[in-house]
Amino acid sequence: MDSSRPEGVVWRNRAFLVFDRVPVPIAVCDAYGTVQLANPAMGAECGTTPGRLRGRDVLELFRPQEATQVKRIAEALRLRHRSRYEVSVRWRAPGGTERYGELTADPVSDTVEETPALLVMLRVLGERETPEPRPLQVAPMEAHVLALLAGGATTARAARETGLTVDGVNYHLRRLSARWDASNRTELVARAYALGVLTPGVWPPTPTAPDGPQ
Repeated sequence: MDSSRPEGVVWRNRAFLVFDRVPVPIAVCDAYGTVQLANPAMGAECGTTPGRLRGRDVLELFRPQEATQVKRIAEALRLRHRSRYEVSVRWRAPGGTERYGELTADPVSDTVEETPALLVMLRVLGERETPEPRPLQVAPMEAHVLALLAGGATTARAARETGLTVDGVNYHLRRLSARWDASNRTELVARAYALGVLTPGVWPPTPTAPDGPQ
């Protein structure tokens, strides 16, 4: 019988005990960022238990602020580089406050040949207070353009329907995308429904009647 095995089990149990008691949010992920193990501090930061984080994508829990950072890390892992990687992230805390910080990922494995797992630590740098809700300001022309897009209109058709040029339609779309932090037109239309600019359950899509002057 291998006398080293009981000692190995003891040290493994001690390591898990330390892992659970560390106040810093920590998770072990596979090379694709899927959480395999998380400590209670990480669970608390996500408003859940460590077990419920298993199988979740760490970059869905903590949104990268720069997509290029993630691409560089993915390429480095593919090439089996073993540097420490840092990603600036933001996320919604359990109380609803938006926090920002940094994820640090260290590749770990028993041998150089193995595909490494990632030891991920979260450093909270601060939080942004949720701003007071302001009355939604959407010009009638913007609402008209959104309704046309929701109905499947192309930019050219929206220009004909509104009397604008194609550049004019794109100008309104760029302004709305920047205002609502929307990355594409599908998301822009979804935001319009979520914010009450377009009336749900109505076809063809119709702007919601304003309560007062916009």
